[in-house]
Amino acid sequence: MSNNKNDNQEVFSKVSINWYPGHMAKTRKQIIQDLKLIDIVIELLDARIPISSQNPNIAEITKNKKKIIVLNKCDLADENQNRKWVEYFESKNIPVVLVDSNSGKGIENFIKKVEKIMQVDLEMHSEKGRVGRKIRAMILGIPNVGKSSFINRISKRTSAGVGNRPGVTRQKQWIRINEKIELLDTPGVLWPKFESEEVALNLCFTGTIKEEILDKIEIAYQLTKFLLENYRNKLCERYKLKEEYINETLEKERPENENIYEIFLQIGKNRGCIMSGGRIDEEKTARILLDEFKNGKLGKITIERPIK
Repeated sequence: MSNNKNDNQEVFSKVSINWYPGHMAKTRKQIIQDLKLIDIVIELLDARIPISSQNPNIAEITKNKKKIIVLNKCDLADENQNRKWVEYFESKNIPVVLVDSNSGKGIENFIKKVEKIMQVDLEMHSEKGRVGRKIRAMILGIPNVGKSSFINRISKRTSAGVGNRPGVTRQKQWIRINEKIELLDTPGVLWPKFESEEVALNLCFTGTIKEEILDKIEIAYQLTKFLLENYRNKLCERYKLKEEYINETLEKERPENENIYEIFLQIGKNRGCIMSGGRIDEEKTARILLDEFKNGKLGKITIERPIK
């Protein structure tokens, strides 16, 4: 990103990230060890980016365990896309539930589904005289996917150290869910290298990656581009952009990134992000756009679509 704020010849660089703190390598080894104690794995994903928020390593190390997918933050995601993602996972014979940890939506359905998945195993334990043996579950999810809020909700606790700092979580602990289920919590785990620029950006949009790792203005530019292509009406409504203006700007005969960049600056102008000399404060504009997307103020938006 150029340091010259008046330079419209912006060239948005490719994203290349390797982010694997030592504690995450240690956590991965601990998960593999703890799986010996576990009956079922609960994988928590962000409903807005179900694929990007899925740790590829988790599928490999949990392949011999029963599994249920929880699409968390479904309240922030496009409802039509939520249905399509449920169909996608069910088509792969993977149990899935939609959950909003903040309101509690989907929690009862989740608990019932876990009990249903484990019903045969519990009957077998009962036949062997192991009456009352609890279902032992492990919850896994990348940082900032809403794991603490989810655990608080299913265990009916008011506080479990909920934080909004990606990559920082508590040590392992057992949590009683009900008379049938107990849960082993684990810290959030990211993988050693993001496979693509798209995955890295998706994780930036939703706040999984610390903002210092990438250029905030570049991330906001990429989000503007996505919203123009997929949720233009929501972008126009939130930032008082006229459809006619959008069309005229995008049709200008110059590189696409310059047209999108102009719209990004207009968003800043409309929100009063103006510095001395009439220049637009790009940093403030980017912060507003990213924060309002993460907090659902642009409406229900899903970044990733299921692949048929």
